[in-house]
Amino acid sequence: MILVGVDGSRAALDAVSWAVREARLRRTALRVVHVMPAWPLQMAEDAPYADVGRWMRDGAAATLTGALRRVEEEGGGVETDTELLPGEPRSALLEAAREAELLVVGSHGLGGFRGMLLGSIALGVTGRASCPVAVVRDLPAHSRGEVVVGVDGSPGGAAAVDFAFTEAALRGAPLRAVHAWGRPATPLPVRAVAGGERRALAEALAGRGESHPDVKVVEQVEQGHPVDVLRDLSARADLLVVGSRGRGELGGLLLGSVSHSLIHHAACPLIVVPCPPER
Repeated sequence: MILVGVDGSRAALDAVSWAVREARLRRTALRVVHVMPAWPLQMAEDAPYADVGRWMRDGAAATLTGALRRVEEEGGGVETDTELLPGEPRSALLEAAREAELLVVGSHGLGGFRGMLLGSIALGVTGRASCPVAVVRDLPAHSRGEVVVGVDGSPGGAAAVDFAFTEAALRGAPLRAVHAWGRPATPLPVRAVAGGERRALAEALAGRGESHPDVKVVEQVEQGHPVDVLRDLSARADLLVVGSRGRGELGGLLLGSVSHSLIHHAACPLIVVPCPPER
């Protein structure tokens, strides 16, 4: 099941469109959820400020109805249900995502009572959800025909590579595996360092093509900051995939600096894959 959070914003509706297409590719169901405070759902009709509670409930219902309308505009064909979740948006989404194979949110939201779901929520759930999180921004008008994955040799990067192979196979698209490296920390010549980085990329990909033999893989090694390299490549990709934490991140961080920056700057939908549980 794919879970998508909505708040009535245009970004949320774009997230619904993307989630419908993804559910169709995966042949799975779609659940559309909206989160609101618990008190409007629990208050009596004759309670003080009952009109405010009624307004908030009506707004929540309209938000879910609008999302269903977008599902229909995308051609349907996907088993879809809706759910109104009470509570704090981040916590409610994280709890609901325990049953999902993918959580989808927009990159920004409305603000105010009805806009509590997106924007900062994208940062709040990415890296903390038990499943991969898709942050939908700059939805391409037409297919660009490529999936890009950031590869750094870390456990989180390995999980991202596995996920990206599956996504490329679902789309029938080539996979561009990108390894970016910065200024050498050793006095070795740049050419020698570049050769080592190419070998590191090849080792990170070794054996993974066997499970998806139809996926064409393009290996790319670039000298530069990973955020800059991946951001530029995302402008010609349908999807960018990265791990939630990379090599060199502090162990206590739930979201690495690269994935954090790309949430704000990627030019296509971004999927952040969580690190596998530590043994």
